[in-house]
Amino acid sequence: MQGVVQKVVLVTGAAHRLGAAIARLLHARGLAVVIHYSRSRAEAQALRDALEGERAQSAAVVAADLLDPAAPAYLVAQAIAAFGRLDYVINNASSFYPTIMEAASLADWDDLIGTNLRAPFFLAQAACAELRARQGAIINIIDIHSERPLKGYPIYSVAKAGLAMMTRALAREFAPHVRVNGVSPGTILWPDRELADPLKAEIVARIPQKRIGSPGDIASAAAYLLLDAGYVTGQILAVDGGRSVVI
Repeated sequence: MQGVVQKVVLVTGAAHRLGAAIARLLHARGLAVVIHYSRSRAEAQALRDALEGERAQSAAVVAADLLDPAAPAYLVAQAIAAFGRLDYVINNASSFYPTIMEAASLADWDDLIGTNLRAPFFLAQAACAELRARQGAIINIIDIHSERPLKGYPIYSVAKAGLAMMTRALAREFAPHVRVNGVSPGTILWPDRELADPLKAEIVARIPQKRIGSPGDIASAAAYLLLDAGYVTGQILAVDGGRSVVI
């Protein structure tokens, strides 16, 4: 954008659900947004077009398979090519599905660990020099089950536990120039696979606030840690209606 300095955020998995909500809010806060997607091309382009309609030259899309070892460096290069800088990274993209111990495969391991842990690590590595130059920040979208495993999802739980530790470790590695924090959602959106109404009711009953959250709750937490919490690093904020204190 000529004549105007926009800080730039790269949001992985930003075509829909939580990632799209984060991208919209950060765009509303004045950032230029790089919308990463893997397969959801139409949704990513629609989001870009909507954001561009609000403010010209403020949104771009980039496609990449996060399991590709070349993806992290490519995403950083594309963000800088689009806007001339990169200030923030939000690692939101995530594979999520059950893996029964007796049937879990190496492909399941590579996918769940790859998208939830390996890709965020190497994206942080690829972005490190640019983020240091910009006094930037990283937000990792984790999960309350990083601390208390979700039954039937052992690999996913392990991956998110690793992401939580990575958040704290990178906060030390990148200090003092780059802050690294995490947002740990509880029940925000029901999974794409259908859940029976009695199971939904049982889950809600265990949440102290007696309701599920919204994508906007996660977006607000990410925006706070990214833009308003300059003296906060190495922290993981649970956004779960209190569920993590009772499970």
